[in-house]
Amino acid sequence: MRPTEHQNPQSLDQLVEALRCLPGVGPKSALRMAYHLLQRDRTGAQGLANALDGALQRVGHCQLCNTFSESTICPLCASNTRDKNLLCVVEMPTDLMMLELTHSYNGMYFVLMGRLSPLDGIGPKEINLDKLIKRAQDGVVNEVILATNYTNEGEATAHYISELLKSRGVAVSRIARGLPMGGEIEYVDSGTLSMALLGRKSC
Repeated sequence: MRPTEHQNPQSLDQLVEALRCLPGVGPKSALRMAYHLLQRDRTGAQGLANALDGALQRVGHCQLCNTFSESTICPLCASNTRDKNLLCVVEMPTDLMMLELTHSYNGMYFVLMGRLSPLDGIGPKEINLDKLIKRAQDGVVNEVILATNYTNEGEATAHYISELLKSRGVAVSRIARGLPMGGEIEYVDSGTLSMALLGRKSC
C-alpha cells in the first residue's frame, strides 16, 4: 500500500495538539474543532484567541480565598458584609458559585482548585493546603465548613483536612448528606445545597 502523501499544515497540527489539552477532548474531537474554527468561524476563533490571551494575562488567584480573580483580593473577600468568622472550603470556583445561589451562606470561602487524588499526582501541595491552614488559623475564623463533593476523592479530602485542622484546635464541620453519595455540588439544586449547609455537622 502506497503511503499517504497528505499532511496537515504544521500550524493546524499545532492547533489540534493545543485543543487536546481540554478535558475530554481526544484527537478526533480536536481535529473537528480545529476544522470548524478555521473553515466556519474564523471570527469566533479570533475572539477565542483574544479572550484566552486576555485571561492568561489578567486572571490570577485571590490571595485570601484562592479563587480566580483579576485583583489581588476578589470582590467577595473584599466585601464588608460577609461573616469573616465562617470559612467554607470547596473544590472549585463552580462550587462556590452554586453555594452563593442558595442565599443561605454569608461567610467566606477557600477554593482548593481540586481534590486529593494520589493516582493523578494530586497531593496536599497541589490543592494549597498550607495556604488553607494559614487562613483557618488567622485568628478571625471560628469555624471551617468542609463542602467538598460527596465522591470518594471529595470524602478523602474532607477527612484529611478535618484531621489537619482539628489537630490545630480549629472547629470543623461537614455539610450534611442532603447531597447524594457520589454527587457533585456543581450539579445539585440550590434547595438541596441550602439544606446541606444548614444541616452541617461537626467533624
